[in-house]
Amino acid sequence: MKLDLYQDVTGFATLAGEWNTLLHRSDSDTVFLTHEWQSTWWRFFASGRELLLLALRQDDQLVGIAPFYRQRLADGQTVIQLIGGTEISDYLDIIALPDYRDHIYQTIFEFLTAEMTDWDKIDLHCIPAATPYEPLREAAQKRGLAVQRHVEDVCPVIPLPATWDDYLVMLDKKQRHELRRKLRRAEQEADVQWYMTSDSGQLAEDMGTFFALHRQSSPDKEDFMSEPAMQGFFHEVARFSLAQGWLELSFLLINGEKAASMFCFAYNNRTLVYNSGYDPQRFGSLSPGIVLLAYHIRDSIAKGRAAFDFLRGDEVYKYRFGGQNTEVFQITVRRGF
Repeated sequence: MKLDLYQDVTGFATLAGEWNTLLHRSDSDTVFLTHEWQSTWWRFFASGRELLLLALRQDDQLVGIAPFYRQRLADGQTVIQLIGGTEISDYLDIIALPDYRDHIYQTIFEFLTAEMTDWDKIDLHCIPAATPYEPLREAAQKRGLAVQRHVEDVCPVIPLPATWDDYLVMLDKKQRHELRRKLRRAEQEADVQWYMTSDSGQLAEDMGTFFALHRQSSPDKEDFMSEPAMQGFFHEVARFSLAQGWLELSFLLINGEKAASMFCFAYNNRTLVYNSGYDPQRFGSLSPGIVLLAYHIRDSIAKGRAAFDFLRGDEVYKYRFGGQNTEVFQITVRRGF
């Protein structure tokens, strides 16, 4: 198996025509591993990091991509991680065709122990539970490396039924009653409408409204979106996601005013809830965030989606809406046993 190492941004351009084709054939097909997402993350957050983009080929066919970077930490250790970070990307992985997975892992660890040796640990975050662990563990141990894996976080997911009524039956009786009550109250006491952004000419204005609602939601969200690089990243993600048909940026209007927003992706027959915001001061009694979330779930059911994925975090509201835990793992690889 041939391994090519790209250490500057031109590697993304070199692999652009093959990247997503490989991703769609892998077991790791998620928006966070698309060429668009990975190259955009690198453009905004590469500072202080060294690109180690590994492309693996078998008989000239691209069969694997390890989107790594290397960074020296404040404690003096040098760590290799996956492009995408731990706060911005919810699912990450080494992209591999299933039939070549064992050989891909073996080739990667042979390279990292024989040629690219300046590192202290490999720290892989946000690895989905569905990713086979044993082939990676065995490949690393064959090269004298110690491997550990533990649950890093949970991603509550609603498996979507055929109809909205079927979904309501899935909920706890109390939660079903509360959801119906909040929807009825909002729709009876105000003029309630919602829409998803579909016009690229409207996107900049809608993103400005999303940012404002996001900041108003909580101090943590205000801090998260305070850096210009983060806002720039979100703008670019929204732009390419809208162009690809992945973006579902929705707004709830109460009496004509935008009261809540959700930044979601429609990808691989799933709805991914990436971020949200609402104004807790205006229309708080009408639960605009809950109402918009319910509308979005109902819309996903109508579109025949298989799942509604809340992504990382165990916030209580996710379970009230029927979320069931799936896990993501952190895998750490070190020298020696």
